This record gives sequence, structure tokens and C-alpha cells, in this order.
Amino acid sequence: MNQILIVEDDPDINGLLGRILKKGGYEVTQAYSGTEAKLLLERQEPDLVLLDLMLPGMTGEELITYIRDERKTSIPVIVLSAKSALEDKLETIRSGADDYMTKPFEPEEVLVRVMALLRRSGQKEKDVGVCVEDRNHSAMGTDRISYKNLTLDEGAREVCVNGKQISLTPHEFEILRLLTGRPDKVFSRASLYEQVWGGGYYGEDNTVNVHVSNIRKKIASADPGEEYIRTVWGIGFRMA
Repeated sequence: MNQILIVEDDPDINGLLGRILKKGGYEVTQAYSGTEAKLLLERQEPDLVLLDLMLPGMTGEELITYIRDERKTSIPVIVLSAKSALEDKLETIRSGADDYMTKPFEPEEVLVRVMALLRRSGQKEKDVGVCVEDRNHSAMGTDRISYKNLTLDEGAREVCVNGKQISLTPHEFEILRLLTGRPDKVFSRASLYEQVWGGGYYGEDNTVNVHVSNIRKKIASADPGEEYIRTVWGIGFRMA
């Protein structure tokens, strides 16, 4: 059973989210401050985090940085915030969140987004480490895609560059999987958005650009001298 960490300082909203998720069949741990959430994350790794931004002790933005940069994990993170400005949404995605919902929200939509993100994330991600190149794969097991110095393992949901495992969020992994699976194809932003997020693309959303930028930075940290993803201006992206 998947374990969800709810980080929300409003007891009523925290309780509502807990009831929604428990009815959906999830185990729930509840934190009421960023500091409390950090302590819980130091003890165990949940399968997904539902996170408010305006928290006492440690802000939601600081907690995302802690999850991504200090713990170096790919735990899926959905932000639930009263901040509705586009720049707030983009900055939160840039920092490592996977999805963003504004308050007030519909309980059914929260449950659907949690289900969708867990489905995309597959098995729980591993911490960044050294890739094991001689891992055995059965005939019915994982599929591996190689491109330049990068190897993507679909079954294990691992990406290795120059022998180093890089940590990608579920949406970042899906984008890279699509691009490496068809390296000669140019994917439009609309196509990537619709295939990865499963919703309609309206042209003004910068979400795809932000995620591709994050992927590039993570790959460059392991292989700075090589280009992997190329922008096709006016259309979208393809492998270089």
C-alpha cells in the first residue's frame, strides 16, 4: 500500500486530505509544519508528498530543495497552494515539484492526480548512486535504451550517465523516455505535455520547457561535454 505524506499546517485541510486518501486506499502520515515533515523524511521515505508552500518552521519551497538537493530523491511531490500566480507555479516546478494545484481544490481531483503521478512514477525511486552495468535482465524484464553515454532502464526507472545514476522526477523520466525512445523524432511541446501529463495543452504553459531544462542540468552534471537534448525552435525538442 502506498504511503502518502501530507504537509499542511491547516488542521481542517490536513484532515480533509487524510480522509480523501484513506478512502482511496492509501496509508497516510500527516505533518503540520515543514520542520516536522523534514524529521519524518529523515526517518522514512514516502511514496508521494502532498505539500503546502506557506508552512511554519520551514517553507514548502525549502522542503522541496531538501528533498531534491540534500536527500537527492525523486519522491513525487504535488504542491497544494493558495498561490495562484503563474510565476509561483513555474518557480515551484523549477525547484523540483511534479505537479501544482491551487486552493480551493476538488477532493476528487486530488485523488486522481495522486493516482496518476504514482502510476507514472512506477516503483519507488532509488537514491543517486553508481550504476550497475551488469544487472541481469530477464526476457520479460526491463527494457534499456542507450544514447551516447546515457542509459535509460524503463523497468527499474533508472537513468545512468557516464556510469553515474541521476535522479529524475516521474515527469522528467517520462519526457526523457519519450525522447530517447525516438531519438530522430521532433516532439512538440503539446505532444510531450499530452503524453506525460495526460491533459490538453493550451500553448501558454511553460511546464514542458521547465522540465526539459531540469533534465538538461542533471545530465550535464554527469556529462558536461556532451549535448543530449536539442531545442527545435518553434516546435519542441529532440535528442541532439
